[in-house]
Amino acid sequence: MFSPIDINFFLDKVAAHVKGVQVPVVDLIAVQTKDPFKVLVATILSARTKDETTAVAAEKLFRVAGNAEALDALSEEQIEKLIFPVGFFRNKARFLKALPAALSKFDNLVPNTIEELVTLPGVGRKTANLVRAIAFDLPAICVDTHVHRIMNIWRYVDTNTPLETEMALRNSLPEEHWKSVNSILVAFGQLLCKPVRPHCDICPLLQECPQYEVVPRNPPRKTKKQTSKPSIRLMSWNVNGIRAIEKKGFPKSIAKFDADILALQEIKATPDQLSESLLQPDGYTAFWHSAVRKGYSGVAVYSRIQPLSVITGLGNEEFDCEGRVLTLEFDDFYLTNIYFPNSGDGLKRLDYKLAFNDALLHFANSLRKNKSVILCGDFNVAHKAIDLKNPEANVKNPGYTPEERAWMDSFVDAGYVDTFRKFNQDPDNYTWWSYRFNARARNIGWRIDYFWIDGQSVAKVTDATILPEVSGSDHCPVLLEYTP
Repeated sequence: MFSPIDINFFLDKVAAHVKGVQVPVVDLIAVQTKDPFKVLVATILSARTKDETTAVAAEKLFRVAGNAEALDALSEEQIEKLIFPVGFFRNKARFLKALPAALSKFDNLVPNTIEELVTLPGVGRKTANLVRAIAFDLPAICVDTHVHRIMNIWRYVDTNTPLETEMALRNSLPEEHWKSVNSILVAFGQLLCKPVRPHCDICPLLQECPQYEVVPRNPPRKTKKQTSKPSIRLMSWNVNGIRAIEKKGFPKSIAKFDADILALQEIKATPDQLSESLLQPDGYTAFWHSAVRKGYSGVAVYSRIQPLSVITGLGNEEFDCEGRVLTLEFDDFYLTNIYFPNSGDGLKRLDYKLAFNDALLHFANSLRKNKSVILCGDFNVAHKAIDLKNPEANVKNPGYTPEERAWMDSFVDAGYVDTFRKFNQDPDNYTWWSYRFNARARNIGWRIDYFWIDGQSVAKVTDATILPEVSGSDHCPVLLEYTP
C-alpha cells in the first residue's frame, strides 16, 4: 500500500530539475506564434514523430500553407511531400487535406472547446487538450503516454489508459498544474524517468517516489575512458498474433526486454487494428509490413534507433503480399526481419518456400555490398539434427525436409553465420514447441528462430542467446548483442 504523494512537491521538484531542457516541439511553436491554426497543425504532425522531425516538417508546410485557405489549395500528394518523413505521413496528409472543410463549420476558425476540437480530422483528446492549453491559454490537461505512465509510477492515479488518467487528473490535480503538467513530465520522461530502465539512481525524487512497477537501470560504472562503441541489443520473436499476446501483458514485456530493436513475426494484424500501446510503445518507433490477407502472417519492428531508410518486402509481389520481409537500414548495418513461409501440410508450399528462400538470399546479397547485414526471424526450418528433438521422425515433415535443409547449407556457403551456434554447440536448445502433448514443459522442440549475419561482420557479434523462459507464444525470443 502506497502513501499518497504531495503532488505539488513532486511537480515543483521535477519542474526545477528539467528547467532549461528542450521542451516539446508544440511548445516551441507556441513561443513563435499563438496562431491556433499553426498550433493545431503542428500538434497533428507531432503524433508518433520525433520533435526534431516535426519541427522541420511544420516549417516546410507553413512556408507554403500558413492558414486554412492556403492549405485547402494544396493536393493531398503535395501535403505528403511537404510533411514527409513524419510518422504516418499519408494519414496525416489526409487529415490535413480535410481540415479546411471541417473548420468551415466553425467560421474557418479553430474552435476552443474539447468537444468541438475532437470533431476535426486527426484530432483526439490529447491533441484537443494541447491546442486548448497552448493556443488559447485555457484550462486543459494533456495526457500523453509520459503523463499517464509517470502518474501511475507515482501512484497519484491508478489507471489503465491515458483517457482514464485524464479523467482522474481532472478530479484530483490542482488546476494550477493543468497546463504545465504535460511539458514538465514529457521532458522528465525523456530525460530521466524513461519508459525503459529509468535513471532512478539520479532522480531528484529518489527518496520519495513509490517506483510502482519500475525496473530501474543499473547505475553506470565509473570508467576512466570510453574506449569502444556501446553494443546494440536486438531481439526477435514470433509472437503468433500480436493482438493475442497483448492480452498476456506484451506491452509491459517490451519495457522489460530492454531491447534497442525488437523484431516481430507472425503479427497477424494491420496497424489500424491495433491499440495505442502496440502502435507506439514508450521509447520506440514502430514499422509494419502486414499481409494483404487479414489475420495472416505479417512482420513488425520496434526500434529506439531511428533508421536511415525502411525497405518493405523483396520487390516481388508474389511474396510481398504475404507481409514476410521488413528491412531497416542503420548507420552501420541493415536489419532484415523475416517470416519464412511454412512448407505446409503435404509439403504443398515447398516450391513456394524454396523460391522465397532464393529471392531472400539474392536480396541479402545485394545489401551486404554496402554494409553489414543481420537477418533475423522465424526461418521455419531446423537446420541440423541438433536443432530439433526428434530428427529421424521428422525427415519428411515441413521444416526438416532435405530440400529445406539443403537450402540452409547453401545459405551458409553463401557466407552467412548462425550466430547462436557461434557461442553454443549444445543440444536441447529450442525456440518453438507444439501446443500439444505438453511439449514445452518436456522440452520437445525445434530451433527455427535465428539471428544470422554476413561472415565479414561476425566479429561484431558479442553474444547470441535463446530466451526459453519468456512465454506468451509457442515460440520464444532470441537475442543478439552487436557492436557496430
